[in-house]
Amino acid sequence: MTKSEKPTPADDDAVERRRRLAEVFGEVLPETTSDERGGGASGDDREAWYRENRPPHHGG
Repeated sequence: MTKSEKPTPADDDAVERRRRLAEVFGEVLPETTSDERGGGASGDDREAWYRENRPPHHGG
């Protein structure tokens, strides 16, 4: 849509529908992926979390 075009009722309905969905469900997809954000956990970090949180009856 260019600056000279006015929004139509259908455009307004779509915007309102997206607003309501976001209000109910939150942000479905983030604006960036985890690899774009950087600082993600490495495979070792994830494994460390599982080792630290392993229930005692699972042995060690």
